[in-house]
Amino acid sequence: MEILSALISLEVIIPMILSGCGLIMISSLSLRNSMAGGNPYSAPLKQFQFIGLGITIMILLLGLPTQTLRKNSVRLFGIAVLFLVLTLVPGLGVTINGARRWLNLPGFRFQPVELMLLAVPLLMAKRLTDDDVMKSRTDLHAFISPTIMITMINAVLLLLQPNLGSTIIIAAICFVMYIERRGWKYPIIGIMFGFVVVAVLIWLAPYRMSRLLAFMDPWEDPMGKGFQIIQGLVAFANGSVTGVGIGRGLQEERYLPEAESDYIFPAIGEEFGLVGTLTLVSLYALWTWRAYSVYKEAKTPFTKCLALGLTASVVFPMFVNVAGVTKLMPLTGIPMPFISAGGSAMMFMWAKVGVLLRIKMESRFEMPKKVKKKQ
Repeated sequence: MEILSALISLEVIIPMILSGCGLIMISSLSLRNSMAGGNPYSAPLKQFQFIGLGITIMILLLGLPTQTLRKNSVRLFGIAVLFLVLTLVPGLGVTINGARRWLNLPGFRFQPVELMLLAVPLLMAKRLTDDDVMKSRTDLHAFISPTIMITMINAVLLLLQPNLGSTIIIAAICFVMYIERRGWKYPIIGIMFGFVVVAVLIWLAPYRMSRLLAFMDPWEDPMGKGFQIIQGLVAFANGSVTGVGIGRGLQEERYLPEAESDYIFPAIGEEFGLVGTLTLVSLYALWTWRAYSVYKEAKTPFTKCLALGLTASVVFPMFVNVAGVTKLMPLTGIPMPFISAGGSAMMFMWAKVGVLLRIKMESRFEMPKKVKKKQ
């Protein structure tokens, strides 16, 4: 009964609706494949499979005690680090649009950073609530280890891909989790230093600088660097209040690059208008409120800290994606949670939902404990 109650909660229903909206939009966009002689059902069928696999993972994680996750958090982080390293190995890593962020697995292309976005909250929660270690540490020591150490390990590996957007998101997750346990003092200093580091990284990388310049004035190069930003804004403008209708957007003619993944939000804005985009944002806000409730109800420091980290690992990518495509911040290539096409992100988003539900179950119900055998 506890599992059934969890599965019909808003924490699951809202991601279901979001995934369904993404599936509808990908189906609409796949019409372009039929025009080019491709299979119009290929992309939506693949996305449907990923959603099904993600929900299966969520259900499996419902039966896994949070203490088991805690005990294996270091192993999971180590596996995620290994996979990130493998993306840099020639022949194993897959380069797309100049970035080496994927691994080719049999029948599946895997993006290790999505596993890392699950592993980081688990390891941070374990380390920050490890009484044997943390009670004897000052706030500065706790900020350096684990917060800065985990951030730096990811920064080194992700910037080699390169993947500045995910680096910033992981740093933000680590900082938020530290703040929950220890306060704002050192994170404020870290954030100020982080702004300087990001500015230097942008200055040293011509492609990042051109992306920043395109963000500031996309109309200076409307057919080049500014094309994607402008077409995203045009999509929102075309959609107006109620949208042009499903399957009738200009993105069907390839005017909007990456419409199935990074730019799916403007595609939705064109076909479903302001009503559609505000509905999606409202659903994310409602899910965030429910996830925050799980955080507030959590009974142990570990589950409380973990719930906050998992919530941040969903909300931050959503915010970065929406801000990027609406020209509130430079583009980072971060997909829309539960909506954008892609298997890795979809599966691990649902995995986070499964862990959140497990925390909720352990908070509200007396979960059975294993009886130790007599020696």
